[in-house]
Amino acid sequence: MADRAASGRRASWSQARRADGLALRNAIPDRLLPVLVAAMAVLAAMALAGATGARVLSARWTTGAASIVTVQVPRPDDPALSAPIAAQPAPLSRGDAVLAALADMPGASRVHRLDRTELEALLSPWLGHGGGFALALPAVIELHFDRAGAGDADALAARLNARAPDTLVERNSLWSDRLGDLARSLQTCAILAVLIVVAVAAATIAATTRAGLGARRQAIELIHSLGATDGYIAGRFARRTAVLAFTGGLIGSLLALPLLVLLSHLAAPFAGPPAMATPPDASGWAGLLDALPLPLAVTLLSLAPAAALIGWLTTQVTVRTWLRRLP
Repeated sequence: MADRAASGRRASWSQARRADGLALRNAIPDRLLPVLVAAMAVLAAMALAGATGARVLSARWTTGAASIVTVQVPRPDDPALSAPIAAQPAPLSRGDAVLAALADMPGASRVHRLDRTELEALLSPWLGHGGGFALALPAVIELHFDRAGAGDADALAARLNARAPDTLVERNSLWSDRLGDLARSLQTCAILAVLIVVAVAAATIAATTRAGLGARRQAIELIHSLGATDGYIAGRFARRTAVLAFTGGLIGSLLALPLLVLLSHLAAPFAGPPAMATPPDASGWAGLLDALPLPLAVTLLSLAPAAALIGWLTTQVTVRTWLRRLP
């Protein structure tokens, strides 16, 4: 009998909780809030994609630029100052002497001298595409190191000038620093955009919750006077808002997914080897998700839970603050 009575009391309490007069479906409509959250989720996805892309491109560009040293050898066909070796009765040219000195550089992974065609392609934006430049072009040599910052530019310049005076050694650290600053500024802007989206979403949810509280004020005051706690009332509103925010975040994620795949495909040639630029095999939503880089996929999957958490926390604070003001 005792068990039956306890079971009856639990059933009565559960029924009372479902029919406590709050009518949250009328207080917080299930159409407007998900649409607004979905729009915010799309904006947040685009901003986070920009931050992720800026970080990836910065890591690739700065590392590549910082690990390359450019060597310019004026008058590359003139004889070098180095003495001829036994197997080479004639002295080496300045360009060949510099190449020989760079061949055994510690930490160097590749030494490449630009040929005439490559030099003309570099100069064509300024001197035209006609070729046959009347200028005496220097030899331009690219020295690739295994890692960024390897090698001492000053020591290298002194070593090369001993064989070919007036040789210029230029480390691309200036460009890598500028690219790093640009990427950091883009990331900062993206993070600020995300924070603004979160603030707007929280303000929208708070305004919707306050409107629902105002619409059900009499019912809330009644059940509050009958003993309903602030936590119970705030929890009912928070669960309703969290479900709607999760739905909106899920819709926004699905809408943003094709856009992120397209942006990832466009940025692939700048973020990796040419093989990464091939179109992804995106068959269905799962295929689209697989076509995204892992950070973007994780970001996209976290939008709906993040929206639900923001909705739950915002509603809890809003309802509890509103209830404290009741007489």
